[in-house]
Amino acid sequence: MLQSRSGGARRGTAAAKSAPMSIGAVLNLLRDEFPEVTISKIRFLESEGLVEPQRTPSGYRKFTAADVERLSRVLRMQRDHYLPLRVIKEYLDALDRGEEVALPGPARPSDVIDPFDSRGDGPASAAAPRDRAPEGPDGPRTARVGRAELLAAAEAEEEQLAEWESYGLIGPGGDGGYDAEAVAIARIVADLGRYGLEPRHLRVVKASAEREAGLVEQVVAPLRRHRNPQTRAHAETTARELATLAVRLHAALVQSALKARPR
Repeated sequence: MLQSRSGGARRGTAAAKSAPMSIGAVLNLLRDEFPEVTISKIRFLESEGLVEPQRTPSGYRKFTAADVERLSRVLRMQRDHYLPLRVIKEYLDALDRGEEVALPGPARPSDVIDPFDSRGDGPASAAAPRDRAPEGPDGPRTARVGRAELLAAAEAEEEQLAEWESYGLIGPGGDGGYDAEAVAIARIVADLGRYGLEPRHLRVVKASAEREAGLVEQVVAPLRRHRNPQTRAHAETTARELATLAVRLHAALVQSALKARPR
């Protein structure tokens, strides 16, 4: 009887591992070996074609055990061999085609641009200067999505979105749709929630962002009122550049404050 129950438990564990997993469950599995991995990085690796999870009819990601193993392999090749994602993808694609290929030799760390470096946890373009405002990772800045699409993109529930809106963290436009910035905010707020940070905790972040936006507006307001159309157009460019610098400064100050705290 004990053997039967033990065998049943093993079969149950195996079945659980083979069942489709959410991105949060995948993160928990990967963190045993890769403590620095984040949900944002998993999404980025997906966007680069390194893994292709299934999607539910509602748009939610569902990862298989094979997907988790593939992600582990990608992260291991980055960590141990300093290989860029392009080389890793070519190597894995060749294996998928049944070709016998040798593991590429390690690159020099200085030659590799990690899209998730110490400056932040979002994709950085290797072709663009670091201080340029990046293109929105979730699509064109002018794109708008409906409520259902937003929930699927953030992998959140209706109750969560309603709470975010009640705290002013996110809101629809006049047409009821959400822009790319709203999608990005929803994803970040959802990710923070997995660490136990609730919307009420994020009010201070929103207040800080509004103050920073006010500083930017003070600089560009005279340019926007100028008679010269080129000067008015330059105001928008200046606003974007100032916003990018403000975000970088904010991130650097947070990192500095964390280092200054006693361990």
